[in-house]
Amino acid sequence: MQDNDFLDTIAWNSDGLVPAIAQDHQSGQILMMAWMNREALQLTVEEQRAIYWSRSRQKLWRKGEESGHVQELKDIRLDCDNDVILLKVEQLGGIACHTGRHHCFYKQLIDGQWQSVDPVVKNPQDIYSK
Repeated sequence: MQDNDFLDTIAWNSDGLVPAIAQDHQSGQILMMAWMNREALQLTVEEQRAIYWSRSRQKLWRKGEESGHVQELKDIRLDCDNDVILLKVEQLGGIACHTGRHHCFYKQLIDGQWQSVDPVVKNPQDIYSK
């Protein structure tokens, strides 16, 4: 077990969480945003894979635990205000979004309407049919 002092530097919100942005370490594309608590961040560093806190399920969420689309950690950064984590990852399987897309930011504002502009790579029913 390594020293946890780095966790004390984080400006956790009132719920004990910090936003975490996952970015493709090669292309620089933003893949998704999720939340981390202290344990998720500690385990992410220890296991070298993205582990988040699921607010809806109120439990740790190891990215890819159901889908197989694991995010291998390549680098981790903290912003200047100590309140946002940036995870530079390798997205295994090429799908980060539960909708079956490469990333979660597939809706673009066009003429005042949000429109899906990126294709589904794999049908979510095929991903989560366990």
